[in-house]
Amino acid sequence: MHDHAPDDPGPAAIHPLIARLETDFGYPRLHSAHDLAEILSRPGAHCLFVPGDPRRNLETVDAAVILPELRQAFQGAFDCAVVDDAIEASLREQTRALKTPGFLFFRDGAFLGAIEKVRDWSDYLARVTHILSLQPA
Repeated sequence: MHDHAPDDPGPAAIHPLIARLETDFGYPRLHSAHDLAEILSRPGAHCLFVPGDPRRNLETVDAAVILPELRQAFQGAFDCAVVDDAIEASLREQTRALKTPGFLFFRDGAFLGAIEKVRDWSDYLARVTHILSLQPA
C-alpha cells in the first residue's frame, strides 16, 4: 500500500459548476480572440461569463449557478459563453470590468455593460434590464 497525495487538479482544472455551463447548457468556452470575435459577430445580445479563479474567489461558483437562472428569467434574450483564462485578462482590460466574477454584455459587437461580483437577485434584474435597453455606440 502506498500513501499518495490527492491528485492535484492543477491550474487547468475547471470547477464542476463552471464546466456544467458547457456540458449541460451548451455555452461555448472562448479560448482565443478568434472565438470572442466569432460569438460577438452573431446577431443578438451576448453575456460573457468571466469566472476568475474559483479557488481564490468563492463568488465564482455562485455566479456560475446564477447565470443560467438569469438567462431563463430573461427568456433567452441573450446567449451566453464562458471566457477562458487565456483571454480573460485582456477582455477585462478592454472592457474595464476588472472584478470577477463578471457578466459582460455585448450587442452587435459592442460592449454594453458589465455586472461585476455577485449581487442580489433584484439588482441583477434591474441591471440586466437596463443593460439590454442600451443601444450599441
